[in-house]
Amino acid sequence: MASHKSQRRRGKASINGNPKFWGRHAVLAAIENPERVIHKIWATRDTLNQLDLPSGLPIQFAEVTDLARFVPKEAPHQGIVAEVAPLEDQWLADVLPYDSDDIRPLLVLDQVTDPHNVGAIFRSAAAFDAVAIVTQDRHAPAETGVLAKAASGALEMVPWIRVVNLARALEEIAEAGYWRIALDGEAEETLSNALVPGRNALILGAEGDGIRHNVLEHCDQIAKLPISDAMESLNVSNAAAISLYAAATRSKN
Repeated sequence: MASHKSQRRRGKASINGNPKFWGRHAVLAAIENPERVIHKIWATRDTLNQLDLPSGLPIQFAEVTDLARFVPKEAPHQGIVAEVAPLEDQWLADVLPYDSDDIRPLLVLDQVTDPHNVGAIFRSAAAFDAVAIVTQDRHAPAETGVLAKAASGALEMVPWIRVVNLARALEEIAEAGYWRIALDGEAEETLSNALVPGRNALILGAEGDGIRHNVLEHCDQIAKLPISDAMESLNVSNAAAISLYAAATRSKN
């Protein structure tokens, strides 16, 4: 096992107070997560009548107009909002499968800051059973309602590891037996050829800037998705979904 622990876990990026989640998928997933502390729930009577919530939750009836004050303008709250506590930190070493046969893919995001994109990536990571998502502590979005809504419940399913130094984290990932593949549209090799039958870690960078040089130096290979020349690039969340599918499929072969 790695001798150093490079990081912490999700949600401790700076936010003002506790986050508020909205929408049924995000709120119900938070309620079902035993690691999530629910401080308060506001919901309309109609919504509560349609849901079978556990007893003992701190619920307050609210009108639709009241709920609108808790969420961004025109956000689809679906009649329910919850104030929650950010999830506790986790160490990367605690989620990496050092001594098991686990060959699920791992996802690393380098300075991907848009919460809609990160939320969508969480959804794909849950769909393709990723081990975890690793981001830098800085230059990553906080655990907010916008991200949780985009993740559609997946924020409660996939460990989110926030690290101080992404390069050191990639060293720890290599020690756990992962082949580290950086996704870059200028690469010569395609992802399908770069993937190994065992453990693959996929590293994606922000749109435009891409993966930083220091992070690339800690990857084993650079690969691309073979998209048409008619398109310059894919949205990072789309690229993550395709890459996770390819890695998950390869791991089972």
